[in-house]
Amino acid sequence: MKCAVFGLPYSGKSTLFAAVGGPRPAPGGIGQEVWATVRVPDPRIDFLTERYQPKKTTYATLELMDLPGFSLDDARGRDALAKSLPSMRPCDVLVAVVRDFQSADVPSYRGRVDPQADLAELWEELVYADLLTTSNRLDRLAVSMKKPTGSHEHDKREVALLESCRELLEASKPLSALPQAHEAADRLSSFGFLTLKPLVVVFNVDEERCSQPPTQVPTHARQAVCLCAETEAQIAELDPADRPEFLADLGVTEAAADRLIHTCYRSAETISFFTVGPDEVRAWPVRKGATAHEAAGKIHSDLARGFIRAETVAYDVLHELGDMKAAKSAGQVRQEGKSYIVQDGDILHIKFNV
Repeated sequence: MKCAVFGLPYSGKSTLFAAVGGPRPAPGGIGQEVWATVRVPDPRIDFLTERYQPKKTTYATLELMDLPGFSLDDARGRDALAKSLPSMRPCDVLVAVVRDFQSADVPSYRGRVDPQADLAELWEELVYADLLTTSNRLDRLAVSMKKPTGSHEHDKREVALLESCRELLEASKPLSALPQAHEAADRLSSFGFLTLKPLVVVFNVDEERCSQPPTQVPTHARQAVCLCAETEAQIAELDPADRPEFLADLGVTEAAADRLIHTCYRSAETISFFTVGPDEVRAWPVRKGATAHEAAGKIHSDLARGFIRAETVAYDVLHELGDMKAAKSAGQVRQEGKSYIVQDGDILHIKFNV
C-alpha cells in the first residue's frame, strides 16, 4: 500500500515524515520525492511471536512518499504540483498536512495560519487535476467516435461515465461520491483519479492540542487526525523505552507514526490476516471483503491454484484459549471454502494440492 504525503509550505509535512518514516536525506534530497517503508504496528503480531517463537516475524508494511513542497500562489509552484501528480496517481491514500499551529519562528503561508483555507486550496487543485484529466479524455473520445471503429459502443459507455464524473467535479465534489463508483472502479482505475482516493487530513497543531480530536473534519476526507509533528519527530529520536513517558506527558498513548500508519491502513479499507508457525509469524494485508481464495493467492499463487480449504481461527479466540490445540478442542477452528470472507485478525492455514 502506498501513501502520498503532501502539503503547502511551512505545514510541517516533512517534519511529520521524519517522525513516521525517518529524516529526509540532506542537501541532495531537497526538492525530490522521498520514499520510506514503514511497518504497521500490531500487538497481535507481538503476541503470536511470543507464542510461537518463530525464526522470523514479518509485519504488514506500507510505503510513504514525501512529495516536494509547493506554493500555489505562483506559476512555479503550480508547475511543481503538476510534476508531482504522476507520482500521486498510483498511490492508494493521499495524506494532506495542513498547518494549525502558531510560531514566530516559522513563516506563514500567504501571511495566514488558516488550516481550513489551506485545505480548501489543496482540495481545489485535486479537483482541477481530475477535471482536466476527464475533459481531455472526453475531447479525445469525441474525435475517435466520429470514426467507424469496433469500440464505438464501449466508447459511448465511457463517455456517459466520464460526463457523470465531470458533473461532480464541476461542483467540487469528489469522484468517490459517484453513485456507481464501486461498480466502475475497474473502468476508472487507469486514470488514477485523485478525488477517488481516500483522503486523510493531518492537522499539525500546537503541542498542547495534540491529544484533542479535530474540531472540523472536511466532508470529503476519509479521516482526520491532530498531531504535533515537531514534538513527535523529537520523540521518534528517543530510545523506544523512553517514549511512553513523553507520550504520556502529551496526553496520548500512541506515537504519531503509529497513529498515522493505522489511520492510512483503515482509510484504504485494508485488514490483516495472519499465518503462524515455527518458521514465520506473518501479517498479510488484504482489502476488506477479500475471500479466502484471494488470501491464499496473496501468500502464494500455488495455494490459490490448488486451494482445498482454509483452516481458520479468530485471533481473539486463540488469544483467549492460548494455542491452536486448545482452540481445536473447543471447536473454534473452522474449515472454510474459497468464498469465505476473510475477517480482520483471522489466522489461516491454507490446505492445498497442486
